[in-house]
Amino acid sequence: MKFARVLGTVVATQKYRDLEGIKFLVVQPLNEYLRPSGLAEVAADATAQAAPGELVIMVASREGAQALPETFVPVDLAITGIVDEVHAPEGGRRALGTAIWHLPLETEE
Repeated sequence: MKFARVLGTVVATQKYRDLEGIKFLVVQPLNEYLRPSGLAEVAADATAQAAPGELVIMVASREGAQALPETFVPVDLAITGIVDEVHAPEGGRRALGTAIWHLPLETEE
């Protein structure tokens, strides 16, 4: 999952038939500090409620298509949630490790 900010809408005069009624939005991916990261992209709106200016959560790849009503559609990126608030201390847990590594016990030979 990634954070993004919705920049605007996309108008398509023709779509794949199973994407009729699905809104497409221009989104700016954000880093862990909610600052722009990379180029703007187009995402299908699985929530059907996202609007320009909102902070959203996106999923990419196959999960993007699975978030839509019809799962076998040509979609690589989908908006799956609208964020109300983010509470994270500066740096957050990102500075900490995400796994604990245990070395194998040495065996006597």
